[in-house]
Amino acid sequence: MAHSAISQVSVAAPLQTESSFRRSTIKATNVTFTDKTWISMLHVNLQASRSRSQQIVCMSVKPASIDKVLVSPLSLEDAKEPPLNIYKPREPYTAKIVSVERIVGPKAPGETCHIVIDHGGNLPYWEGQSYGVIPPGENPKKPGSPHNVRLYSIASTRYGDSFDGKTASLCVRRAVYYDPETGKEDPSKNGVCSNFLCDSKPGDKVQITGPSGKIMLLPEDNPNATHIMIGTGTGVAPFRGYLRRMFMESVPTFKFNGLAWLFLGVANRDSLLYDEEFTSYLHEYPDNFRYDRALSREHKNKKGGKMYVQDKIEEYSDEIFKLLDEGAHIYFCGLKGMMPGIQDTLKRVAEERGESWEQKLSKLKKNKQWHVEVY
Repeated sequence: MAHSAISQVSVAAPLQTESSFRRSTIKATNVTFTDKTWISMLHVNLQASRSRSQQIVCMSVKPASIDKVLVSPLSLEDAKEPPLNIYKPREPYTAKIVSVERIVGPKAPGETCHIVIDHGGNLPYWEGQSYGVIPPGENPKKPGSPHNVRLYSIASTRYGDSFDGKTASLCVRRAVYYDPETGKEDPSKNGVCSNFLCDSKPGDKVQITGPSGKIMLLPEDNPNATHIMIGTGTGVAPFRGYLRRMFMESVPTFKFNGLAWLFLGVANRDSLLYDEEFTSYLHEYPDNFRYDRALSREHKNKKGGKMYVQDKIEEYSDEIFKLLDEGAHIYFCGLKGMMPGIQDTLKRVAEERGESWEQKLSKLKKNKQWHVEVY
């Protein structure tokens, strides 16, 4: 909707006495709203700009709180512990594909899809958990047996993208293998599960296990807490769930008023995932959300090399370390190859500050501020 402290509405109205002016029907000729919230209050300032037949009235419209999306069933808030392994690999749940959508632009290296799955409310989960997917067919290494389970971080809140508690969304990059000698795709070595999911059609059946995982659960005991999220590629999935819960959904038991800070690393602008969604939170909740992108093929770090998430972390290191000292939670999700560079950066920054990174990391883990899920 809108985004600055005060919006102005210019109204052209006939020049009349004050009493007759109140009775007039006013038509707005030029309306621009630039704020993030709405309140039922109008401040009307009559300005001295007049002509023979009309005067200009400027109304400053101070906006009321943003309408969040109602979710159901609210009984999903009742559980004290997260659901775990309701369905196991030997007896998976048969769900249905609702939709498959490519969510990257034409210049993105590779294809990433947003996949909505209907579980009918039979496979509840919490934000930060994962589903297991068993692709159809038999395991080539174990003839007669099904494929192994592939884990995917869930990219929606417990209410799903339709806000009714009956779906879950996955963010899946199609795994394609190219022969290093010929440069051609070798379908026999492509990722079985990611290709199955990205090729699925609405109505197709999919075998699901889980939910699993506790390390990435969003702590909600303190609604004023700071959450620093660092993701690469499809590792943004759990963070999308967190942010929708914080900023999009109306959850009576969780009114977030802290700071959420997302660092997202991808190859280029066409590779950004859920960028419009995240950008809308920036406009609507500028005091509660920060969003920094590292585009490795478009941005340069201070040394002139490619910009990765660890370079962004270094850029804001003083602020990040201060927030961690004050109790902030920090989360990492993405390919496991992201962690060595990040750890090296954090260690170097700590040493420059005269601190021991090993001691600091130990304290963060002890205080349950450190959350890592890489694959």
